[in-house]
Amino acid sequence: MIVIYHNPRCSKSRETLEILETKKADYKVIKYLDIPLGEDKLGKIIKLLKIKPIELVRKNESIWKENFKHLNFKDEELIQVMAKYPQLIERPIIINGNKATIGRPPIKVIDII
Repeated sequence: MIVIYHNPRCSKSRETLEILETKKADYKVIKYLDIPLGEDKLGKIIKLLKIKPIELVRKNESIWKENFKHLNFKDEELIQVMAKYPQLIERPIIINGNKATIGRPPIKVIDII
């Protein structure tokens, strides 16, 4: 089953969800702002995405610019920050088994269905 870490207020996240629905994919929606992911889960997602933690950060968010942009983080510290402030996590994240992608652009979800 496909898992989508979704923010309903995000247009890219909604577009990705529409693609999953159109393709009649079997999926589960997790609203990660309502149900925090936690550090362990975030670490696992980052490994599946095959990226560095900084690549999952939404650097245009005001909370990032005002509080964290000027700081240097180790990977573990950055995961802690994202766990505490989930609005900093890039979205949507789609996972299908051992494959994962960030739905930017939303059409990227096709690669892992």
